[in-house]
Amino acid sequence: MSTQTAPVAKDVSTPRTGEAPRATTSVSDGRTGADQPAANRGRTSIADIVVVKVAGIAAREIPGVYDMGGGLSRSIGAVRDRVPGGRSNVGRGVKVEVGERQTAIDLDLVVEYGAPVMDVAQDVRENVVSAVERITGLEVVEVNVTVNDVRLPDDEEDSSQQNGTRVE
Repeated sequence: MSTQTAPVAKDVSTPRTGEAPRATTSVSDGRTGADQPAANRGRTSIADIVVVKVAGIAAREIPGVYDMGGGLSRSIGAVRDRVPGGRSNVGRGVKVEVGERQTAIDLDLVVEYGAPVMDVAQDVRENVVSAVERITGLEVVEVNVTVNDVRLPDDEEDSSQQNGTRVE
């Protein structure tokens, strides 16, 4: 008579030797076992970058927000956006701190001239909290908004004006 042993489950949550740990957050502590409902089997982890991207997209949806990030990151982002095949960085200007069930978010904004800064900041804060809580399930404890710059109407970045050629 032969005995069989059940295969041992491999722990994939800890990094292998030589690998950097991934920044993730456990949102649900699922249980294992056939007696548990299917929705409770296993656990869900959310990487910090998910919160960064959701917050960045939500902030950019608000009218009056021209761009995000500090001066240097915007300059690097502008170059990156012009490179063929380059993708814009929706996380530029967003910093997050994620715990097990909560997150805190810091945003750096550039606001359009004429837009009421306090109203834009409030609308950004409300939209970011709503989007992050709805999409990730994490509780947002604070959203700090820093307005780094104002985009003036004279700052038109029309490439035809900047590259004013003298000859055809």
